Amino acid sequence: MPLPLFSRSRSREFRAGGAALRYTVTGEGDPILLVHGLSGSGRWWRRNVPALAASYRVYVLDLAAYGYGLPPHHRSPGVRGAATLIAAFLDEQDLTRVTLIGHSMGGHIAIHVAALRPERVANLVLACASGLLAGPRARMALHLPRAAVAGRVAFVPRVLADAARTGPLKLWQSAGDLLRDSVQDLLPHLRARTLVVWGARDVLVPPALGRRLAAAIPGARYAEIPRAGHVVMVDAPEPFNALVLAFLAERGEAPA
Repeated sequence: MPLPLFSRSRSREFRAGGAALRYTVTGEGDPILLVHGLSGSGRWWRRNVPALAASYRVYVLDLAAYGYGLPPHHRSPGVRGAATLIAAFLDEQDLTRVTLIGHSMGGHIAIHVAALRPERVANLVLACASGLLAGPRARMALHLPRAAVAGRVAFVPRVLADAARTGPLKLWQSAGDLLRDSVQDLLPHLRARTLVVWGARDVLVPPALGRRLAAAIPGARYAEIPRAGHVVMVDAPEPFNALVLAFLAERGEAPA
């Protein structure tokens, strides 16, 4: 049976401080924001939106310079710029009890948003987040082919299409920004309930970094999905969705 297409929702645009994002909204209930990673797009959540939107209002974000095109001279906003934009979006929409689900660079961004708006962000789900990743960009680039084949092979054309849309210059700039920005000092102060989810076969951001990330966040829990790679929510959508929904259903208290 084909998956329901969340893309049928009307795409909207939000702008602040010269930056932009596009988003679609599906479902009803407490808000969930899905934040894609470097060279990604909102399409990467296609296998997750139907399950989440059955109980929640799901905002699928497309960040400028990543999910949709901008003029070649337009520099990407960077991790912190994207976080500031999303924080402004939460304010403009007056969203509370928010769950931020971020993949890779999107998880990195989500950590900054949670630090900027602790009164709005109740839950964090960090999927193979890049916040502690360090090293030269060239080494990261060398791991990309291995990361692509470690996961769902049928997804590779989407990865290539979104990377082509972003363009090599913006990818290179954004990778450098990502690797220069560590969230280490923010982690002990996060107030949101946090679930850290990793693919056991992630060669781009190794599971050891996921365990370090979870250990540094008060009350965070860590879950690892076997046979999934870096794009864990695409490689293993059913286990990923089940973990997220079970975590949100607990409605536990955030750490003090």
